This record gives sequence, structure tokens and C-alpha cells, in this order.
Amino acid sequence: MHCSYFTAERCRSCALMEQPYDAQLAAKQRHLELALGGRPGLHWLPPVASAESGFRNKAKMVVGGIADEPTLGILDAGGRGVDLSACGLYPAGLQEAFGPLAAFIARAGIVPYDVPARRGELKHLIVTRSPDGELMVRFVLRSQEPVARIRKHLAALRADLPRLAVASVNLLPEHKAVLEGSREILLTAQETLRMRVNGIDLHLRPQSFFQTNTEVAAALYRQAAAWVAERSPASVWDLYCGVGGFALHCAEPGRDVVGIESSREAIASAQLSAREARVPRVTFRADDATAFALGAREAPALVIVNPPRRGLGPELCRWLEASSVRHVIYSSCHAGSLARDLAAMPSLRPRQARLLDMFPQTDHYEALTLLERTSG
Repeated sequence: MHCSYFTAERCRSCALMEQPYDAQLAAKQRHLELALGGRPGLHWLPPVASAESGFRNKAKMVVGGIADEPTLGILDAGGRGVDLSACGLYPAGLQEAFGPLAAFIARAGIVPYDVPARRGELKHLIVTRSPDGELMVRFVLRSQEPVARIRKHLAALRADLPRLAVASVNLLPEHKAVLEGSREILLTAQETLRMRVNGIDLHLRPQSFFQTNTEVAAALYRQAAAWVAERSPASVWDLYCGVGGFALHCAEPGRDVVGIESSREAIASAQLSAREARVPRVTFRADDATAFALGAREAPALVIVNPPRRGLGPELCRWLEASSVRHVIYSSCHAGSLARDLAAMPSLRPRQARLLDMFPQTDHYEALTLLERTSG
């Protein structure tokens, strides 16, 4: 993949850009195998490759410049905006939205936030594209001051972006290096973006997490569902379930599936998806994954875990190790925390593993591992 931004050193985020993609994938596979160490009985499935460009379904753009000429991209070392509207990681459906969005910012007179001076309003623009081409746009603001102007000009934006389905304002009043705040103001009647994956409609609300590479996420869900089908468990927990992707892919008549996620936004999305799909015996609950497991009366036959980068943590690892759970499917975005958690659960041994390249051009990836309880 060639990138003029990388060559001109305007953006160096894609650290592996100069390496051939096959070499990137092989290096990631070696890294994962080294992290997990030599494990007898572990079968490695072929890695899942990604498209090298145009694979991201979400753009997280820092807004810089001035209201009449905003930049959408990143900030340089001096806090000035660097426009990355033509970044090759984004598909055409996202790239084509950036021009109308920049024009909207100018039309509505929304002043970009000046990080060094700590003044202005618009901090970030977060744009998500569904597999069907619909868009969700979120304006991350310092305050509610521009909201009335955004509402006033929203009809014009929808005319310029006919596929705009969901729009919202997120409030981040604090001056700190985070993407968004806790409060969301919905601007459209439609509340969720429909993410169609493997024939299953997953609903994404503004503050819900979803993998940024839809095609590789689809492969991730298919692999987990295949492992579940082969073992045919009567009961499954999906811990850190997000919008319910794993849980809904594993739903079958006669199987009890419970999804647990701390984000109420994500759980609301998962519940809507389950109702629309009319899947039996699938429930979602907003709760802490560790607290839920420790407070449960009995364990399921199989547990799926998809924790954040820090991993499961010692309490949940101890519970899984001491439980009657026969199989665990562990989806990890950090090989180090995965290896640490596996060491804390010696009775649950890796039997199959697969690397899925969710993030080409970087050294990040997703790993899916099937664990099976052994007696010795």
C-alpha cells in the first residue's frame, strides 16, 4: 500500500507501511506463537488476512484549523491540524463523507478546539459506515453551545449525505487526551446503525464498541461459532459481549446464551438485535463480567471472553480455573495479556488458535484461542 501522507511524514501512524503485507502477516504470526510459547497439542489455523486498504469502518478524526477551513485528521507536534481526508485506510464511502462534513462545520460556524490554547468547541468527528453504506456521525464538543446551530443545519447535511442515518453530539468538557465523554445527545429519530454481519443484523448505538474491520470481524465470529457448533454446549456465556456479536452468532434452539457487558448502550443494542432476530433463549445483561461470574449459581458449559487489552484480570482467571467450564473461547487484542491469563488457568489448555489481522499496516492484531479443560 502506498500512502502520500506516510511518504511526506505528515502521518506515521501506520508503522509497517513500508513492509510487504505478506511479511507483516508472517511477523504477526511469529509474534503470537512466541508469546504463547511452545504448547503441546496446540493446532494453529492459517491466519486470516485483511484487505490492505479501505478496511476501516470507522474514522476517528481530530478536528483542527479554523471554522471556515477545518482539517479532519490528526494534530502535529505543535497542536496544528493535519488533514487526512484521503487516508487510504478508509473506504470510498467514508472518504466521500469528509468533504460534506467539513463544509457543514464551516456552514454551522463550529469552531475547532485549539488544544494548545484550550479554546474552541469541536474536538473530534467520529464517522462509522455500515456494510450497507449507511453512516453514523458523532460531533464531540466541548459544550452544548453549538448544538442549536448543528440542529439548524442538519437538514442540509442530510441532503449532502443521503446515507446519513444517525447523528449525535457527544460532550467532552474536560481538556484531556480521550476520544469522547460520557454524555450523548441524539439528533436524529433513528438511534442505531445497522451493521449486517454474516446475515445477522447487529445494532450499533453511538457509544457502543464495534470492531473497526467489518470483514475480519465477520471471520472472527464465524470461527468462534464453528468451534461452539462442534462442541454443542447446552449453555454459553459471552463475557465482555459488546453489541452481542459472539452471542448472536452462537444462538441455537435448545441452547441458553447469556451476554454480559458493562456498557448499557451496548446492551441496549444487543437486546434490540436479539428481538429483531427472534432468537430464543438469548439474554443480555448490563453487568461487570467478573462480578457476574463470581455471583453465578452455576457455570455454563462454554464461556466466550473478549476482554479489553488489559485482559481478564486475576479474579476472573481464578474463577475460570476453579469452575466446571469445559471450554473457553478467548478473543484477545493483546498477546501479552492473553499469555498472562493462560498461565493463570493451567487446567484450560489451548487446543486451537488463529490470528486475525484486524489492523493491517500496524503491529496490532486479534487472536482467537480455543481452550479445553484437562484433568492433568
